[in-house]
Amino acid sequence: MKGMTIQVRNNVQVGTDPFGAPIFDDDFVSVDDVLVGSPTTDDVTNALSLYGKKAEYTLGIPKSDTHNWTDVEVIIPNPITGNPERFRTIGFPKTGIQANIPLRWGQNVMVERYE
Repeated sequence: MKGMTIQVRNNVQVGTDPFGAPIFDDDFVSVDDVLVGSPTTDDVTNALSLYGKKAEYTLGIPKSDTHNWTDVEVIIPNPITGNPERFRTIGFPKTGIQANIPLRWGQNVMVERYE
């Protein structure tokens, strides 16, 4: 199996305002070897029931990745045209026990289309 490179929005604190509140800068970072697959019927139904959102893809995140995948924007190239498309993660990533997972991917997160 081979993953693809996608981009995830990364919030980095760059300072504080005069009132002491943090100021964040957004930038996109590339994440290699991400599996992009179709969600199951149960995943789509659960996402609609719990969050009111339609799951488009399920992402398999590599075990070595340390990015925040909760409620972030991701850019995935269209598999047919190669054009970048925007998505947003739904809910929290599902993480397994890393030692018990035989492959390179240890987290799953669903995404919805984000225009």
